[in-house]
Amino acid sequence: QVQLVESGGGLVQAGESLRLSCAASGSIYSFYRMGWSRQAPGKQRELVAAITRGGSTYYADSVKGRFTISSDNTKNTVYLQMNSLKPDDTAVYYCHSITLSGRSDYWGQGTQVTVSS
Repeated sequence: QVQLVESGGGLVQAGESLRLSCAASGSIYSFYRMGWSRQAPGKQRELVAAITRGGSTYYADSVKGRFTISSDNTKNTVYLQMNSLKPDDTAVYYCHSITLSGRSDYWGQGTQVTVSS
C-alpha cells in the first residue's frame, strides 16, 4: 500500500552535485520522519539525513554542510540535495520512513550514487 520510489542517482566527478528524489504514495500520514540512508560496500548502513513533517532536519556529521534534505508535501516528495560530492559518498541511497519510536518500516528500492576522482 505504501510505496517509496527514489530517483536521481548517477555517476559524477568529485566536487559536483546531485539531487535525489523520493516520491511517496499510500498511507504515509502516520510517518514521523522521512530519512535518507546509504549503504556502501564494506561499510555500515548510515542515516545521512532526516526531516519531520514540520521541517526539522537532522544530518550526519559526514554530510553536514554539503547535503540538504527538503520535502514538498503537495507533491508527496522528499529530496536530498548533495553538493561537493566526495568519492566516500559513493553508495546506494535509500529513502525510508521513520516512526516516532525510530523504526523504519518502509523503504524504497535504492538509487546508486557513484563519485569518481
